[in-house]
Amino acid sequence: MSRLTISVVAPMYDERAVLDQFAARLRPVLDGLGEPYEVIAVDDGSRDATVARLLQLRADWPNLRVLSLRRNVGHQAALSAGLHAASGDWVVSIDADLQDPPSVIAEMLAAARSRGVDVVYGVRADRRSDSVFKRGTASLYYRLMRRLAGPWVGDQAGDFRLMSRAVVDVLNDLPEQRPVYRLVVPSLGFAAAEVPYTRAPRAAGETKYPLGKMIRLTLDSITGFSAAPLRIATWLGMISFLVCLALIVGGFAAWAAGGTVPGWTSLYIAVLLLGGIQLICLGLLGEYIGRIYAATQNRPPYLVAFDTSTDNGFDTGDDGLELRRSPATSHPPPADCRRQPARQAEV
Repeated sequence: MSRLTISVVAPMYDERAVLDQFAARLRPVLDGLGEPYEVIAVDDGSRDATVARLLQLRADWPNLRVLSLRRNVGHQAALSAGLHAASGDWVVSIDADLQDPPSVIAEMLAAARSRGVDVVYGVRADRRSDSVFKRGTASLYYRLMRRLAGPWVGDQAGDFRLMSRAVVDVLNDLPEQRPVYRLVVPSLGFAAAEVPYTRAPRAAGETKYPLGKMIRLTLDSITGFSAAPLRIATWLGMISFLVCLALIVGGFAAWAAGGTVPGWTSLYIAVLLLGGIQLICLGLLGEYIGRIYAATQNRPPYLVAFDTSTDNGFDTGDDGLELRRSPATSHPPPADCRRQPARQAEV
């Protein structure tokens, strides 16, 4: 097989409603480049007919490769699975909701070659299609990350980017269990460029990043790139100590003046204040200890159910579909992957 120039990695979770539009817009762009390519659709444990439709599309689009995970593991872990599977000289990561236009991929590749850079970020120059809440929280997130992690964090640059093989190899060698690629990639220091684009509304379906997952991403970003929360816990402890010291001095002064009276209010407030600060500090410590615990377990962040491909090393089911053996098991995946039961949702 000839060497691939481009690998496009697209994590998907319950994206059946948008798949046809995604393929109809992505394929002409890649075909128009006139270079060998592959599209790796990473099914992140979808509960709808995403996998079945991907397999149907693959019958007419041999460049499409379906990588199905055994359960829902989250967007960043699914993206990691796609990056490990990609073999192109250039790798593009893009979501399937078409908010990031596939047409920009050609501009990214041209910019990387003309400017001699290893990374090209798709920067959202216009986000009017997003809600006011979404724009506000995104702006707050990037400002916070630049303050905590460093000035190298790009503004409005999500997971739509093009990377060279050198960058992808470094990413795949990192030992992180829960990487946040929008921070990890710029932290590597590779030469980079930006391509602005207008963010479009979601083509179909519902967002897969509700408030809860946004908060989880923010916590992973903070704990993965900064020890500032631990320092905050230290400062809270010092402030509470000074407050208590002042209360002790005031209590002795009142006792010496003979003006002490039984009072539950001050005691009640002091107990609540100290208890709240202690719980906050324990929670912050718990976030970091949890990451250490996950690292010591060294469990794989994802398991592959099957991987359709034309490469060597694949099993062939009774229906002729080629299936990769999962790296974590010696047993082949089900031959008829279209009839697998629904996978569990992300927890």
